Amino acid sequence: MIEVEIEADSWTAALPQVEGLVRAAAEAVLSDRTATGDVVVLLTDDAGVHQLNRDHRGRDAPTNVLSFPAAPSAAPHLGDIALARETCAREADDQGKTLEHHLQHLVAHGVLHLLGWDHMTEAEAEAMEGRERLILAGLGAPDPYRDRDVPPHG
Repeated sequence: MIEVEIEADSWTAALPQVEGLVRAAAEAVLSDRTATGDVVVLLTDDAGVHQLNRDHRGRDAPTNVLSFPAAPSAAPHLGDIALARETCAREADDQGKTLEHHLQHLVAHGVLHLLGWDHMTEAEAEAMEGRERLILAGLGAPDPYRDRDVPPHG
C-alpha cells in the first residue's frame, strides 16, 4: 500500500495528478519484489523538509527528498519519504526536466533507499542509477542522469 499525504497544496496546484504520479513511481519500484510493504509519502514544502532534515539528520537546510526506513519490527511498513515542493520544482527547472518526471525520479530514489539501496560508493551509485533508469523508462520518463552533473539527491 502506498499512502500519499499532501501537506502542501502547492503540489496539487502544480500537478493536479500528483497523487497518481507518486503511486505509479512507488509501485514501479515495488513491483518486482516478492515481499510487499507499505510506504508513506509526504508531499510538503521546503519548511517542512527543512525541519525534518534538521531534526532527524542534523542538517539545517531543506533538501529534495528524505527517506526514513522503518525498523524491521514495523513490517510490513517499509518507511516514509518526504519531498519538498520548492526544492523539487527549482531542481526540475534548473535541470531542464518536467516537475512530473523529477518527482517520479525522486520518489523512486526514495523508495529504493527504503529497500536498502544507496549511493555512497561509485559502485553503489552506478547500480542504483541503473535501477532508477529502468524504473523511469517503464514510466515513460527520460533518463534522469542524461546530464551527469546532476546529483540524485540535492
